[in-house]
Amino acid sequence: MAGYGWISFTTDYGTFDGFVAACHGSIARIAPDVRVIDVTHHVPPADVSRGAAVLAQTAPHLPASVHLAVVDPGVGTARRGVVLSTPNGLLVGPDNGLLIWAAEALGGITAAYELTNPDWTLGDVSRTFHGRDVFAPAAARLAAGADPAGAGAAITPSALVRLPDPVTSVGDGWIEAEVLTVDRFGNVQLAANGTMLTGLAPELVVNGTVRARRGGTFADVGAGELLVYTDSADQVAIAVNNGRAVVVLSVVPGDMVRIAERR
Repeated sequence: MAGYGWISFTTDYGTFDGFVAACHGSIARIAPDVRVIDVTHHVPPADVSRGAAVLAQTAPHLPASVHLAVVDPGVGTARRGVVLSTPNGLLVGPDNGLLIWAAEALGGITAAYELTNPDWTLGDVSRTFHGRDVFAPAAARLAAGADPAGAGAAITPSALVRLPDPVTSVGDGWIEAEVLTVDRFGNVQLAANGTMLTGLAPELVVNGTVRARRGGTFADVGAGELLVYTDSADQVAIAVNNGRAVVVLSVVPGDMVRIAERR
């Protein structure tokens, strides 16, 4: 197989320790010519949903790649490692829901394999660092042209672990949706697709008390005012011009937010 010139890499490892560098080393030892795009290593620790959302919203904008993702609170347990094939790239990581949204964003899962081939690991496998010893070496082998079927036994895609679908609903003059992510600017991204804003009036209220306006860019509202908009991932989002919407709304991922026309 031709392989891939790129590996994308997403984790909750942070950058204060040597975890990310060790994984880069595992990749370089097997596929030294493959380039690595670090998506982020600042997913909140063990926050699988956040990692899944970041990866799904980023992967379609990258070159055809092997997407290596490790947010793995179940490391060392019976949870499986998997390789997923899609029309637009491969994904490698734990079978805990982390990879599914990205696989769907890349065209859907065409095949899945349990990562069990001992010849694909690198040295003795640590029970607590599969990123270095299992997943990074597998990603490197795949990028170098290994057949995904060599990873191990095939898995029926429907048997893969999925995260719960985020809650969204829409009615006459209102939408409700779960908070999906909060970015470093304090913008609150909802699980609702941007099309759900279609038809809502410009003057809005969020969670029954906070006035907001529907707009297309941050300058559509005054400093300190709340904006409801469709973000770059085509999701409904809430921002404050020169402020932090997450502070104004006092929400965290998983909370429900209601946006309604102002009466």
